[in-house]
Amino acid sequence: MKPPRPRAEATGSTEPTRILDWRHPRVTDLIRSVGAACPDSPDSSFSSGQLAALRRAHGRIAATVRPVYSVQDERPVSEVLRRGRGSCSQRLAILEAVARATGVPTRVRGLLVDGAFWHPRFPGLRRLVPDEVLLAWPEFRFDERAHGLDSGTPWLPVSELFGGLDELSARRATGFTNAGAETLFEALSRTAVDWDGATACAADAASCDLSAHVRTDLGHFDSRDDLFARHGQTLCGPARWVAEPVLGRRSAGARVSAAPLTPTG
Repeated sequence: MKPPRPRAEATGSTEPTRILDWRHPRVTDLIRSVGAACPDSPDSSFSSGQLAALRRAHGRIAATVRPVYSVQDERPVSEVLRRGRGSCSQRLAILEAVARATGVPTRVRGLLVDGAFWHPRFPGLRRLVPDEVLLAWPEFRFDERAHGLDSGTPWLPVSELFGGLDELSARRATGFTNAGAETLFEALSRTAVDWDGATACAADAASCDLSAHVRTDLGHFDSRDDLFARHGQTLCGPARWVAEPVLGRRSAGARVSAAPLTPTG
């Protein structure tokens, strides 16, 4: 893995962005459905329940937003909710929007992941998978003491939303192989997803360590909007225009039989 490029420290934010449009009624409806509240709500008890609310939101998103291979990473969260389907990147963005709306600052880590990581999903069509896929990996800033965290940093990667990586690896040692119907988004709640190779994986579960698939660590960005503005999306505009009508409706658990693709689901 190439080391992160030198950048000023990303401080993150709770502000809405074009992608993370958390003030939209569809997003606030989702927040209410998981029993969360915005910090300025008169009945808010957000300070003691943010982490639990994000975990519930993850489950709600997994259950209600169908996983597809959409290539439009910059699609606003409200539009993803309207369509009821989205890629892993888009569903992670929904989770970020919920966090910001409930007073939890977020930022993203930019990772260029080897396209071969998605080869198991596209048998016979590997040559159509891009060499590198840009992944926006969210991080959340919590008060460690209020949430019982002991990570040494207030920033909690989404991969540790349901527990420490070693804990998750021990709980469900099968890891994640990116083969089959389960997507990266769903896997977060049951097993370790480690991009840095720091997890004590079980001997028969090397798949919890995904660090070998990371080509370049681009460092941290205040928002996914900032990351995509600086580095673009995985496909250029014309390629996204051609691929989206097909892949934007294709189930992430299904085999793709035609069209250039980028596997963000």
